[in-house]
Amino acid sequence: MKSEEKADAFKLTETGTGVQFTVHVQPRASRNEICGIQGNELKLRLTAPPVDDAANKLCIEFLAGELKVAKSRLAIVSGAKSRHKIIKVSGINCEALLSLLGIPSVSDSPGP
Repeated sequence: MKSEEKADAFKLTETGTGVQFTVHVQPRASRNEICGIQGNELKLRLTAPPVDDAANKLCIEFLAGELKVAKSRLAIVSGAKSRHKIIKVSGINCEALLSLLGIPSVSDSPGP
């Protein structure tokens, strides 16, 4: 992930039970990877095709591995039939999520 990416461009919503964020999924990629921030979404490249829920399942599995949490703590809140999805992670806060994804938070930015 590029070091100039900042959390202020990434749309995160902290809920009472966890964090929600948006992802843009590119299916049928050559490998599974986080490509960084695109607009206000986290861009993911996944090897699974967008049929029979395969890309959604791989999205959850891949993010669970990257965030080091159980798959049961992740859910696709909306966008199951779209490339643009809202993912909810239970039992985590924004700072922890940004840290696990390797995205510097706004408070980590050097001041002027």
